[in-house]
Amino acid sequence: MKRTIILEKVKATEKVVRQIETENVLVFVVDRSISKPEIKKEVENVFDVEVQKVRTHTSKNKKIAYVKLKPEFVAADVATKLGVI
Repeated sequence: MKRTIILEKVKATEKVVRQIETENVLVFVVDRSISKPEIKKEVENVFDVEVQKVRTHTSKNKKIAYVKLKPEFVAADVATKLGVI
């Protein structure tokens, strides 16, 4: 079964903005069944960037993905396009 929506929404809190600016990380809420390689592939395809690392945090009803971009790409630029910053 092919999933069409992997990235459900972008988190936009003060902590996330600080991570975008200092750590070059984007934060997404994703479906709980999505794997790290699928998240990486989706972010690279949708935003035309290269992902260095994906970390995830799963809680009761949601999964949060922390996507670190490679140094040659700026997370703040992507966040600006998404309206986070």
